[in-house]
Amino acid sequence: MYIEIIYQGKTQPLTEALQSLLIPRKTRHFLRTRKDIWVNGKNLPFHTEVQEGDTIGLNFEENDYPEHSVTPWDFPIEVMYEDEHFIVINKPIHLKTHPNEPTEYKTALNAVQYYMQSQGETQSPYVVHRLDKETSGLLLFAKNPIVLPLLTRQLEQKNMHRDYEALATGYLKHDLTIDKPIGRDRHDKRKRRIDANGQRAITHVTVLKHENKNTRIRCTLDTGRTHQIRVHLQSINHPLLGDPLYNVATSATRLYLHAYRLRFTHPFTFETIDINCKTPF
Repeated sequence: MYIEIIYQGKTQPLTEALQSLLIPRKTRHFLRTRKDIWVNGKNLPFHTEVQEGDTIGLNFEENDYPEHSVTPWDFPIEVMYEDEHFIVINKPIHLKTHPNEPTEYKTALNAVQYYMQSQGETQSPYVVHRLDKETSGLLLFAKNPIVLPLLTRQLEQKNMHRDYEALATGYLKHDLTIDKPIGRDRHDKRKRRIDANGQRAITHVTVLKHENKNTRIRCTLDTGRTHQIRVHLQSINHPLLGDPLYNVATSATRLYLHAYRLRFTHPFTFETIDINCKTPF
């Protein structure tokens, strides 16, 4: 696999530039010994200095990374964006993001693997972030191990933005930010709860309109804790409509939570990727 990167960092030796791009040491060694690296179209020594705007070309082979295989599953997926490095799908409800057991395969990850194979691609996808089984919406997968750490770094550094739309029960009067730590529920391993000793979690809530006895809201996350929006809304006595874990009294047919927008920077072209999909409720 050959890729080109428009270098955006400070002026420094090529070997250090590759390290800043999160290319593993073992892979950098393979590139160096095979002379599978170019700067502005020229095969140059690793001590060559690169500067902003230079084009770095890298030629990877399959054995440069540990083997990664995913069992394909023939399940229809809605592709919202795709290039040679990553794919974004609109995940339906009742579908897990990835397997939790070796024998499990009916997940979004496996469906993406089947789709990629049907398009003639030989590599396997990697999960960049996840959505709860009952949450629908935009879900990002890396198509190769080269781009995975670059996308993950954006997520960790809060440079990847995920926006959700939801229906909260009751009358929520105004916009607010919920800053409450979340930890595991000691009595139910499926659930999370507000816990002073848990991980910090911040959810920004925007009120859109009131519908019957519910409030349509949009949520933007500064953190990505498991069940974050669900736990935070329950903590202010406005659990999400249809939540099977945190609002068991509801009789709705689905969890009313949808990831409708995803924004991040393409790690190689540096263009802004801004994807939207319609909220299904």
